[in-house]
Amino acid sequence: MGEIEGTYRVIQTPGARLGTQRTTGISTLEPGQTLGMALSPTKATNQDLRSSVLLLDGTVLPVEVGPKTTGSALLSQVFTHLNVVETDYFGIEFQTAQSQWVWLEPLKFVNKQLRKPKNAKMRLAVKFFPPDPGQLQEEYTRYLFAMQIKRDLSEERLVCSDNTTALLISLLMQSEVGDYDQKVDQEHLRSTQYLPRQYSLEERVLEGHLQHLGMSPADADFQILEISRRLELYGTRFHLASDREGAKINLSVSHMGVLVFQGNTKINTFNWSKIRKLSFKRRRFLIKLHPEVHGPYQDALEFLLPSRDMCKRFWKICVEYHSFFRLQDQPKPKSKPVLLSRGSSFRYSGRTQKQLIEYVRDTSIKRPPYERRHSKPRVSPCTAIPDSPMQINPFAESLKTSASPSSLILSPHSFFNPPASPLSKSTTRKENIITSQWQGEPGRGAAENVGPSVHSPLQGCHLSPVTLHLPSSTSHPDRSPLMSPALSDSGSARADDVEETSDKMDEAYYITKEILSTETSHLKDIEVITVRLEKALSKGGELQDSIQQQMKPLFSCMEPLRLFHQEFLQQLEDVLNLWEGRSARTKDMQILGDFMLRNMTALRALLPSLHKLEEVFLEMQRRCPGKQELDTLLQEFEQQRMCYLPLSGLLLKPLQRPLQYEKLLERLCRHYPPSHHDYNNCQRALGEASAVSSRLRHRLLHLQNLQLLDQLERDLLGGEHLSSPGREFIREGCLYKLTKSGLQQRMFYLFSDMLLYTRKGLSCTNQFRVHGRLPLHGMLLMVLDPPAEDSHCSVPYCFTIYSAQTTIGVAASSQVDMRRWLDDLNAAISRAPRYSELSALSLQQPVMQVPGQNHRPNTLSHVCWYRNQSVSLTDHVTMMENQLSGYLLRKFKNSNGWQRLWVIFTNFCLYFYKTHQEEAPLASLPLLGYTVSVPSFSDPVTCHHVFKLHFKSHVYFFRADSEYTWRRWMEVIRRGVSSPGKIGHFAEDGVIID
Repeated sequence: MGEIEGTYRVIQTPGARLGTQRTTGISTLEPGQTLGMALSPTKATNQDLRSSVLLLDGTVLPVEVGPKTTGSALLSQVFTHLNVVETDYFGIEFQTAQSQWVWLEPLKFVNKQLRKPKNAKMRLAVKFFPPDPGQLQEEYTRYLFAMQIKRDLSEERLVCSDNTTALLISLLMQSEVGDYDQKVDQEHLRSTQYLPRQYSLEERVLEGHLQHLGMSPADADFQILEISRRLELYGTRFHLASDREGAKINLSVSHMGVLVFQGNTKINTFNWSKIRKLSFKRRRFLIKLHPEVHGPYQDALEFLLPSRDMCKRFWKICVEYHSFFRLQDQPKPKSKPVLLSRGSSFRYSGRTQKQLIEYVRDTSIKRPPYERRHSKPRVSPCTAIPDSPMQINPFAESLKTSASPSSLILSPHSFFNPPASPLSKSTTRKENIITSQWQGEPGRGAAENVGPSVHSPLQGCHLSPVTLHLPSSTSHPDRSPLMSPALSDSGSARADDVEETSDKMDEAYYITKEILSTETSHLKDIEVITVRLEKALSKGGELQDSIQQQMKPLFSCMEPLRLFHQEFLQQLEDVLNLWEGRSARTKDMQILGDFMLRNMTALRALLPSLHKLEEVFLEMQRRCPGKQELDTLLQEFEQQRMCYLPLSGLLLKPLQRPLQYEKLLERLCRHYPPSHHDYNNCQRALGEASAVSSRLRHRLLHLQNLQLLDQLERDLLGGEHLSSPGREFIREGCLYKLTKSGLQQRMFYLFSDMLLYTRKGLSCTNQFRVHGRLPLHGMLLMVLDPPAEDSHCSVPYCFTIYSAQTTIGVAASSQVDMRRWLDDLNAAISRAPRYSELSALSLQQPVMQVPGQNHRPNTLSHVCWYRNQSVSLTDHVTMMENQLSGYLLRKFKNSNGWQRLWVIFTNFCLYFYKTHQEEAPLASLPLLGYTVSVPSFSDPVTCHHVFKLHFKSHVYFFRADSEYTWRRWMEVIRRGVSSPGKIGHFAEDGVIID
């Protein structure tokens, strides 16, 4: 009973179970035939087939594929051969008859997926790309990921700029062949093809490889992944599709959600948190989104793929990515239906990323050392060999960490401008820090070593605790002031060793430290223009005659400002070092007031350069036929990561800095009592700073208005002639407009003479398109009564706009936001006759795209759109005076450790850097809509000096090093992000009047 008809079961006797000899009796089988062959004749005809899998390092592994071999069994053969621990990041893909690479499903038989397994083309590949290479626990896993990047470069999947491509190839060479050797490198480049057009980049590659002397293969692999993860096409696999309008697009999936590309440009991202359901029906791929809190909108998106099979494959990949990165535990398989099946039973069958990280961390698997196939050990002339009998093995197992094994992150432009050495005067102290960091202390991983440390040629290897020689040749005589010892020393501490700072230092010390940190960021902004921009505009070592003539005024007026801030920063470092090292006997030594007085007096002497900068700014805002080539070059420069703000915003930074000096000196004067010996000098320094800021403030507001108008003109489709003379920007934000289909989300822009509204569509540029322009002259407003509790209407905060052209009904997201819009609209309408002489052309422009016009993605308008926020000109002025930078420890809501980062708060956004020396930010966090508060008892935080940033389900914790710094960050964020309310208007002298 219970047996399947047509099969037989051999019943063991008790003696057989106990191990006695079995009596075979008389056999009726043919010679050489066994009982298994007689019972299963089909198995005798199907023998295992020999096939092969191409590995990531280019070698071929023979594998056996039987009739009952599943995809997971085939993967096990590969992983057993490679001795891989973090297996769930990888998969095997095979090539179909249409030359498409398809993932081998683990739970299905290989014979069911491949037509001819013996001749099939199979290869090992990375299937899941994590957002941070620090999440990869093992060095060998990072090596395999680096080989995947190499493959993507050769297949032109990972498209990037020439500088980035050359940097990646140079790091791959460092990982594969070791230190630079001109003859060996040239032979290697002739025999190895990293890129189809490799010959044009060989000179840059060799120049970059020379900069990596002494870098271990493990560090080179990590640098490859760190640079690659910042690229837009990192880990993307395109799937051809078209939208509802028939436009050709590419779909992809990543750890964050489903991505939409137009060519190689990402035009939209549907985050997992916004997706309610993914499904497919024949060739149609459907994305259903969660309904918005305020008002309905289209919650289903549809894309058409070439075939049903391709549509289903992409759907499966999306399901797997969502399960791997978003789920805590492995999803359970779908139960089989009793009668009828509905829908696909496909489920992700592996471990999630969380389970994989916990498995590797808890099991503490020790892998034997491995050697790379291409590696040739060489001794670098700048590498000191320890005297210990333990020799350095660059391929030995590195520390199992969840963070970066290297503190120096390279940028695509770093090896064309070699950075100065970060070695400070206290070399002995830093040698001890590095030795303790790389001795492999039990229970501590590199996740705790998140601060910047000295980059040693031996970093990443197992070092003897006896000696670690730092070559003196690495020190640079012309050290940049950005390599601040006061900042670098503080950055070398472990995150878990940061204790509560004692209050021995008074508030004046922390004010001085704030001036130092903000001055460091300010000098970097100036050098983006004076150094990086000048180099980007140069061709063949010299500027073109026309461009040189046009840009000469800018560089001539910026150079004295750069020299002043560079000297000021160096002197400020000396003051802070003297302050930190003084004894109790010299505690009241006068070191700050006279220092600030001298420099504020020198700043006042630079007023002609600042006024010249105003003229240059106005000239650059003008558009004329002779400037088209220059405008194109400047727009290309704005797309680089180092230019984290619009170029016009960076040009205003030197004019804004005196206002910040004034605020900091006011704080210092409030701290000192009148009887303090340094009080008089601080008051005189404040007078000098106020004299400079008063000369600039009335012009700075006008320039800020022009900068906003010019940026909107670039970002809006159909926003021509916005920067007309006499027009003032007042407010921008998200409102809901009443249409035939209900309330639809729109972006509104209020100016001194008109109200403009736009909508956001799926376009290759992801820009807002202008849909209407309403003149303010003669406009009327009517506020609708709030709906009663028993009313069927559920749309609060509504008001109606009556204009000469049309009547529209709009709704705000909150009572406060509605009141701000009404106040600004009423104030602007009452002043509208003053601007009746403006050209009516701007109110009748056709909606069209300006050819050749460039824009910045993810602008402030996009943030207002997604956060349902609004921003006024007063908010921009408040933000201008409330900027801050410095080191903070960051912790996510569900994470355990803290990560030390250099943070800059400007333009309503936090920008994160690994260290203050880095050129480009690693990430950014727009803060519009966020609230800053003190952590509650339910929050997983027990440390002091922690503030919390919260928006819906997004929670971040930041930890400062002192109570003063903690209060300053909360104060600056609150003032910079929270809207003050009513907007004023320009007086005749340019000052805003409430």
